[in-house]
Amino acid sequence: MSVYKRDYRAYSGRTTPMWTRIGVLVRFGLAEIWASKITIGLVIASALPFIVALIQIYLVNNPAARMLILRENTRLLDINAAYFLRMLEIQCWFALPLCSWIAPRLITFDLADNALPILLSHPISRFGYVLGKFIALFTSLSLVAVMPCLALFVYQSYSSQQSWAATNLPIALGMLAGSVIWIALLSILGLALSSWVKWRVVATGIIFAAILVPAGVGGIITGVMRTKWGFLLNVPYMMTELWQRLLGMSGVENPERSLPTAAIAIMLLLACLACVAMLNARIRAREVIRG
Repeated sequence: MSVYKRDYRAYSGRTTPMWTRIGVLVRFGLAEIWASKITIGLVIASALPFIVALIQIYLVNNPAARMLILRENTRLLDINAAYFLRMLEIQCWFALPLCSWIAPRLITFDLADNALPILLSHPISRFGYVLGKFIALFTSLSLVAVMPCLALFVYQSYSSQQSWAATNLPIALGMLAGSVIWIALLSILGLALSSWVKWRVVATGIIFAAILVPAGVGGIITGVMRTKWGFLLNVPYMMTELWQRLLGMSGVENPERSLPTAAIAIMLLLACLACVAMLNARIRAREVIRG
């Protein structure tokens, strides 16, 4: 029978649930992320501070090690909120170069190869496409920022007295909340900036610049105008203050340079909304080229 004599009709069989369609994007996104040796190298490098911290916690909680190595001077390695704050800062800042490398791999390849219209022609929405990429990126960054900090808390709880975990549970909750906020911000920022640049190397530099350049501008505003509100452009400063408060370290704040928690939350929310607007404007099923 000739092709033109066939009758075509819409597919009426069973369709897959929406969450499984997003899962396909997540699976292929993770495969694309971990196919790079640079990704593996960055993750291994981020594990080095975690290994050092494990050794430190072992030395502090082992009586023989304290006697032979530390000579009972455990104040050099106090395992408290300040210690976990340092580890949280180290691991979260390791997530920045990792995000700068893997975020462009998730979107810029689709844009450069004009694959986005083909992907969106399948039964998946723009929201599902972005959500699948976001989950893949968020999961990968969690291995660097969230998991090491919580693993250190669990190991300290296991090695120390039984009452330590119950007393310091807010530290674990603060680290979880702080790291999740940070990698969620990095994920949405990395995807938004990568969606507007078709060259991966350029996108990597832009993600770094989006964090560091406003911080420099905020420092100039603070120094020239002698006001603390310039720090609202300084993402590293805002996140450090937010992490301190989540871990219950409000006593280390400088009142003259301290930002209200509400102001920090509003700035982070505005940054996320701006990234969502960028994704909404860029992720389209078709591309209009004007000559």
